[in-house]
Parts: sequence; structure tokens; C-alpha cells
Amino acid sequence: MSEEKWQDLVDLGRLAGWMDSQSLGEGPITDPIQLTGGTQNILLRFERAGRVYVLRRSPSSPRGDGNVTNRREARVLGALADSDVPHPRLIAACASPEVIGGAFYLMEPVDGFNAVVGLPALHAGDAGIRCRMGFALVDGALALARVDHVAAGLSDFGKADGFLTRQVPRWRAWLDSYNDYEGWPGPGFIAGLDDVADWLTRHCPASFQPGILHGDYHLANVMFRHDGPQLAAIVDWELATIGDPLLDMGWIMATWPDPDGSTTANTIVQPWDGFPAIEDLMAHYQAHSHRDTSNLRWYGVLGCYKLGIILEGSYARACAGKAPVATGEKLHNHCIKLFQRAQRWID
Repeated sequence: MSEEKWQDLVDLGRLAGWMDSQSLGEGPITDPIQLTGGTQNILLRFERAGRVYVLRRSPSSPRGDGNVTNRREARVLGALADSDVPHPRLIAACASPEVIGGAFYLMEPVDGFNAVVGLPALHAGDAGIRCRMGFALVDGALALARVDHVAAGLSDFGKADGFLTRQVPRWRAWLDSYNDYEGWPGPGFIAGLDDVADWLTRHCPASFQPGILHGDYHLANVMFRHDGPQLAAIVDWELATIGDPLLDMGWIMATWPDPDGSTTANTIVQPWDGFPAIEDLMAHYQAHSHRDTSNLRWYGVLGCYKLGIILEGSYARACAGKAPVATGEKLHNHCIKLFQRAQRWID
């Protein structure tokens, strides 16, 4: 969650004036509460005229252009309105930063919980429910992959041409950029890096069916229903684009904990017993997808490669004194585990 306070980024008076222009209630905004959720963005829950809203905007110093990211998030949520993809329902969006200092959008609140934060008693006490939660996560990715992005108005939302062939060189260049951090020992300390990159290049699928890609699809970015194992919503859409939706399943494969609950990323859920094995989730995806999934293992290896490089960035910053050392070392260890997982799939 962003450490910034909502009072510094959301002027309620100006927000109320904009809502008046959109015919979204009347009178004062009441009961503002900043929500947590593991995101750098500001999430503010409030009420107006008896209706509950959640506002989302970027922090004052976002990674990249926060206004562009916010507009893209709002656009994809609006495009999903008539789909069966569980997502926060978009109410209205403001593309201009002139109202509260940044682009923002309003959405319906989600009645659900984040499994990484903690399981409620119903789910913690029933291994069968936890098993179905794993398959529900995969069902969310399948639902998103079924959406016709052209019919949904997202034909220009990303560059699908060459999407898969761009991945390995793009992320290798990203890794090489860490050489700018003084003290980072370099890519030579990531065992298997070149072997994984070479394998991905040689086995890259020749073609794919473009669709909407969430881009960061794992247990921490969904909310489950309180009354059962189903998804309440997929959240955090800032990396959504048009690409190969099978990579969302590859991301699940990269981040999914081992049978003992140990993980390659910060997606620990307790208790873990009862959740399906990754092989069962892969089989479920293959059985219910209308796409060619014969190369599904490739997407899991790519997920490990990409996520490992992203996590190594925190270690590089820690080596240069720009991030906590303990955090950097922890994520470096996750990076090593990801490449070990990728090598097992290659072998």
C-alpha cells in the first residue's frame, strides 16, 4: 500500500464538485477510509447520498506515468462490464489531472478478501474449500482469456504483433540495466539464467491468439468471496495489455507455492494444505481453454524468467543502498528459486 495519506492526494470538495457534474449523488462526501491492499496506488472508500464508492488514483510519485496507467485501468474495467470476468465494477472515470491532481476513477466496492492477507474461518477450516479456491483462480484467468478484446473495444490497447518473441530480449535488457547500481554482483550470480533464456528462445510458440492479458495474475491480486471459494474480483489491472493470455496462467505457475507452502514469491497463504498442486491447475486450464495449450510449460518458464528478473531489481537497489538489505536478499533468494523451478520444467 502507498505510504502517502489520502488527504494529501484527494480534495473531497473538488471531488464532490466533479461528482455533481457526473450526477453521482449529492451532498457531502462522508466516512472516507483509506484501504489497504498491497498496491502503491491510493484506494479511498467513501459514501455519498447512501452509495458507497472506491476511488483509485496513483501516488504523487508513481512508477512511470501514473495518469496514463490510471486511464488504462479504467478503460479495461469499462470494457469488461458485460463479461463474466469477476472485476471491480467501474462507475465513472476522470482522465484529467485537474480535478484532484491526477487521473482517477470510481468503482463499486468489492465484498471479498485477499487470501494472502489472511483466510476467514470458513476457508481456513475447510481444505475442500481451499482446493476449490485454487481452481477458481484458474477459472478467472480462463474467463479473461475468453473475452473478445476487439468486440470489447480494446483492439488498440496493446501491440500483439511479436509479443512473445519480444519477451526474452526485453527482460534481458531490463536485467542488464541493473549494472547501473553500484555493488550489484551482476547476472552471473543467477544460476541457469542463460540456459533458461536460450530454451525460451528456441521453443517460443510460432503463433498465438491475442487477447486481454492481466499481466500480474496471482493469488495476491484477486479477492475471494466470503461465502465460498469463488472469486469476488480480479484487482490491480495496471499491467493489463493485449498479448497472449496464456502468460497469465504462466504467472500462476511461476508464483504458485510448493506442496509444503514454500513459495518463489510473496504469495504465502496459511494454511496451505488442501490447495491443488500446480500440475492439477495446469490440467484444469488445458481442459477448459479454447486456445492451444500444448506449450503451456513454456509460459510457466517465461513467468519464472520474467518475475525472477523483476525481483532481482530490488536486490540490485539494495546493493546500492537504495532499498533495505534484508528485503533485497530475500527477493534475490526468490529469484534463484524461480530459475531453479524453470530449470526443472526445462529438464
